[in-house]
Amino acid sequence: MAAALLANTLYSLGFVLEKRALTALPEVTIRRPARLLRLVLGSPLWIGGSLALAAGFAAQLVVYRTLPIAAAQGIFVSGLVLLVLLSARLLGEETSGRERYALGAILAALLMVVLSLREGPGGETVGQEAPYPLILLVCVPSLAAGVWLYGSAERRARHRHRLPTTGVEYGVAVGLLYGVSSLAIKGVSSHLTTSGLGGAVLGLLRSPYPYLLLFTGAFGLVLSQAALQRCRASLIVPVCTTVTCVYTAVLGTLSFGEALPEDPLRLALRVAGTALALTVLMSMPRHDRQPAPPPQPSIGAKELTPP
Repeated sequence: MAAALLANTLYSLGFVLEKRALTALPEVTIRRPARLLRLVLGSPLWIGGSLALAAGFAAQLVVYRTLPIAAAQGIFVSGLVLLVLLSARLLGEETSGRERYALGAILAALLMVVLSLREGPGGETVGQEAPYPLILLVCVPSLAAGVWLYGSAERRARHRHRLPTTGVEYGVAVGLLYGVSSLAIKGVSSHLTTSGLGGAVLGLLRSPYPYLLLFTGAFGLVLSQAALQRCRASLIVPVCTTVTCVYTAVLGTLSFGEALPEDPLRLALRVAGTALALTVLMSMPRHDRQPAPPPQPSIGAKELTPP
């Protein structure tokens, strides 16, 4: 629990620092990844944010060694509250009433998932192994879907006269990539529990997990920074986090053989919570409101009088 709460704090702080650094940088785009990397690596504030995220990654490894996947995701999502507070305080971002209700519903949905996990004093079994073909069958289509969705959002954003996007599509796309990354982190943590460092490293290199981490790390870095610069962190990060948590909780539980609740009430809570989170995501606004035009100066009566 302590490691999960620490990971929440580090992830929220890291995203806010990166967003603040990106607002001071020239516009970045995924079509020029080398320029994007050069710009962000030249920002000390962005480097500080990325170090916070890396520390959150290390804390996440500890969490996955001791908690079931779905339980860990329910705790991770509590960091959304801290992120919204930090975004308002440090970035000056404001959320609409509809978005606040949506965030509240997402927290309620994932709380339902957490409540579905408490089965007796011993808790649930922590899965350690997953068949590699099953992991690839789950992850490869998810990566393809995330890249395709991000590309579609980019093409729509380039159209003229479109309302500014809130970043929901970007958040879903990056959330799918980070969901795959989360499954890979779970796989890495299972290999770290084996005895003998040499055997653990060799076993890890024979698995798909380090290569999935490299792919999602490289693509996730470029895609997330471009999206974070043009969209509000207080919306895009909660959407991304929700997709990652639901994806990991559902598919990770099945892939690593962590049994679903046998109690009908707890099973209903888990299914209903997942369905509610997905419903809220699909109903969130896709565009920000355009700012009102500045008032025009009034024209005096003498100016209207013909000569």
